[in-house]
Amino acid sequence: MALHVPKAPGFAQMLKDGAKHYSGLEEAVFRNIQACKELAQTTRTAYGPNGMNKMVINQLEKLFVTNDAATILRELEVQHPAAKMIVMASHMQEQEVGDGTNFVLVFAGALLDLAEELLRMGLSVSEVIEGYEKACRHALEVLPDLVCSSAKNLQDVEEVASLLQTSVMSKQYGNEIFLSKLIAAACVSILPGSGNFNVDNIRVCKILGSGICSSSVLHGMVFKKETEGDVTSVKDAKIAVYSCPFDGMTTETKGTVLIKSAEELMNFSKGEENLMELQVKAIANTGANIVVTGGKVADMALHYANKCNLMVVRLNSKWDLRRLCKTVGGTALPRMTVPTPEEMGHCDSVFLSEVGDTQVVVFKHEKEDCAISTIVVRGSTDNLMDDVERAVDDGVNTFKVLTRDKRLLPGAGATEIELAKQITSYGETCPGLEQYAIKKFAEAFEALPRALAENSGVKANEVISKLYAVHQEGNKNMGFDIEGEGAAVKDVLESGILDTYLGKYWGIKLATNAAVTVLRVDQIIMAKPAGGPKGPKSQGHWDKDDWRDEPATF
Repeated sequence: MALHVPKAPGFAQMLKDGAKHYSGLEEAVFRNIQACKELAQTTRTAYGPNGMNKMVINQLEKLFVTNDAATILRELEVQHPAAKMIVMASHMQEQEVGDGTNFVLVFAGALLDLAEELLRMGLSVSEVIEGYEKACRHALEVLPDLVCSSAKNLQDVEEVASLLQTSVMSKQYGNEIFLSKLIAAACVSILPGSGNFNVDNIRVCKILGSGICSSSVLHGMVFKKETEGDVTSVKDAKIAVYSCPFDGMTTETKGTVLIKSAEELMNFSKGEENLMELQVKAIANTGANIVVTGGKVADMALHYANKCNLMVVRLNSKWDLRRLCKTVGGTALPRMTVPTPEEMGHCDSVFLSEVGDTQVVVFKHEKEDCAISTIVVRGSTDNLMDDVERAVDDGVNTFKVLTRDKRLLPGAGATEIELAKQITSYGETCPGLEQYAIKKFAEAFEALPRALAENSGVKANEVISKLYAVHQEGNKNMGFDIEGEGAAVKDVLESGILDTYLGKYWGIKLATNAAVTVLRVDQIIMAKPAGGPKGPKSQGHWDKDDWRDEPATF
């Protein structure tokens, strides 16, 4: 009979073997705060135009070089449960606004860092939470008063380009003027009269070679594909779109054909050829001069398509097929049937072009009011083009936010310092112990201009004190001047450094909610992880290049 070993008394004896249990301030709360602080510290150095890049290699050994917090977190796969809450808040910001993910991380990290100080001073967790929630409510009430301007006309490319510069600048500092003009031209061309802007209607096509300044905007779609047949260019195109292969019909059921002589075999194959020829001719007779197919193209079908002067394009992706249908106003047919005039798509010109050494098929609209625009991004390396694509994504999302709410706030730390000043004054008027938490909430806003200054190599304390000094005089729009010498400040409204109102509103709200959720946890109970098959261990480290680390066997 096995010896029964009694468990230690207390909570642990109720749990299965291998379960872990932490409780109390020291073990649970401070542990969680520490994890969130570490995460915020990682992305803090990537905040702002002068933010440093991170090199992330994911589990598939794909390399990312970026300062985009959303991409870094997505590829890091954070495991710590408390840090995951902060990551989820930044994902919500990404979905809600599309920009400002790093703002959420840095601000939530600062809130938790200062909460730790309050808890070590002796305040209870509930007092800290109450103070933070009061301060958050007050901040969101004050925020509309800080609005310094609003977008007047979203159909004006020049005005839109100036408003998008701030969000593009944080990813592509130096190329922001050129890129924001491209994004503005693409966004304005597809903005419908109703104002319901869809982000997916701006496509990005990355083609290696040349430089960023060779990038361009096309009204229509660009595919990195070659045409299948001999025809490579069509003007005033009528397009038949098929989601099936461009091939003869196959029967649903299998059948056996018994052929007794060579003559029968000739007649059988001739019948197949005639049927194919009739099908292709019928398509050509409708006036269609381009066939786009979502499957393989049979040699015989291609032969007859060339005879009938039909251009054939093959797209493997069903998403590309759907977007093309949207661009040209066609319907994807599931079988090789003759399209009706309503089912055919129309396009001004379709042609095979060469960009660098890459063959591309371009579906181009001459008029600017088309359904989809494509930004052709050029660059010397794949990583650089990926980063430009993320900058384009941020710019397009900013435009979408502006279609929902046109209000703008001063950027470069001006809004944060003004909020900090006003929340501190509000804290002075509160009688209870939560006034300490309210003042700390105000202090947390300083983390953002501080991060901007530190990443620019300027003494943060000088910048903060200068900003407070000019804001006390009533200059609400004074922010940190990144391009100035030392700790300089400037009027950001004149310089055009503006943030969207909704971006700040959701950022403050989500960061506070995340920080409060982490603080509310006082016990961590972890069950023993389920044992599954272990993945294969890779030999050695991916970055070993020392002569002493030669492999064991040759």
